[in-house]
Amino acid sequence: MHQSVKNIIDLNDNVKQNIKELKYEDYNPKIIAVSKTFKMEDIMPLIDYGHQDFGENKVQEAFSKWKEVKSNKNHLKLHMIGKLQTNKVKAALNIFDYIHSVDNYKLGEKIVKYEKELNKKIKTFVQVNVGEESQKSGINPKNVNQFVNHCRDSLPLNIIGLMCLPPINDNPEKYFLHLNKLRNQTDLRHLSMGMSNDYQTATKCGSTFLRIGSKILGERNTY
Repeated sequence: MHQSVKNIIDLNDNVKQNIKELKYEDYNPKIIAVSKTFKMEDIMPLIDYGHQDFGENKVQEAFSKWKEVKSNKNHLKLHMIGKLQTNKVKAALNIFDYIHSVDNYKLGEKIVKYEKELNKKIKTFVQVNVGEESQKSGINPKNVNQFVNHCRDSLPLNIIGLMCLPPINDNPEKYFLHLNKLRNQTDLRHLSMGMSNDYQTATKCGSTFLRIGSKILGERNTY
């Protein structure tokens, strides 16, 4: 659904104001505008307004949409927020600055391999299956410490934080708090958690990266 420039800016400012009203002055979570499926003509007003962080979940779509824009605006940061297959890691590193979905050791190995080949260091999050749901990717919470330490020490993978997708039909707060506890145990700085429907709860629970789509860009296009 195409949004007017004013509407996009108003939505973006509304999210920022809601976060500000929580009065968590010791940190200011970074807002990732989830731009997957949106056309660049819908995204550009937000870029022109000064927004810098955007999220995509498909490598090919991200590359076709963002290659030219990022080459002209190198301050923009692109976040891979979807599942990343190992055979697409090299292509992903050519366009993304962050990967939020490291969920197995082989993927970590591939990222480090192509970092060396491309001479590029990328920032990563380990995806944690906080609800221990069989249909979701992610490291079991019981294994997070071991996995993070192994990736950092053996590869070494540049892990800056943990990411989660809490169960849809449950109160997300307990899962956000659990991820925050795991973050502290692993001595990591960042938490990627909170989307359009629960970003205020996530902020209260310590999120430092919020992945917000419809609350900024409006209802998602489908094609």
